[in-house]
Amino acid sequence: MGDSGGTPTSSPSSGASAATSSATGTAERRIKRLDEAVVNRIAAGEVIHRPANAIKEMMENSLDAGCTQISITVKGGGLKMLQIQDNGHGIKLDDFPLVCERFATSKLQKFEDLQSIATYGQVSMALVSQIWLTNMQIPR
Repeated sequence: MGDSGGTPTSSPSSGASAATSSATGTAERRIKRLDEAVVNRIAAGEVIHRPANAIKEMMENSLDAGCTQISITVKGGGLKMLQIQDNGHGIKLDDFPLVCERFATSKLQKFEDLQSIATYGQVSMALVSQIWLTNMQIPR
């Protein structure tokens, strides 16, 4: 940091300029805002690393919905299809427009609720993550 009001400063340690690299000839790399689709796919990758993680996340949602039975169908090691069915109380029809939006949840209303969450899944990121990585279908 320089002493110009907290603005980051940089000085190249070699003869190359900050804008180009003489070794690779690459152009200047500017900071830019990522497209929302890219951000969502990166976030999804942090939650769902492999099919087993997706099953775990969906089972937690099933348990949170009060189910007593869970049926899981897997094809192609989970890469072709994962189907999870349960007898839990499910999602209300009126909630379907929000079911796959980031940070939409029935599990908390305010920040302080995080201290007393009594569910397996936290803020329902599993569905959102799977939407960005798959061809998900939620039957009504």
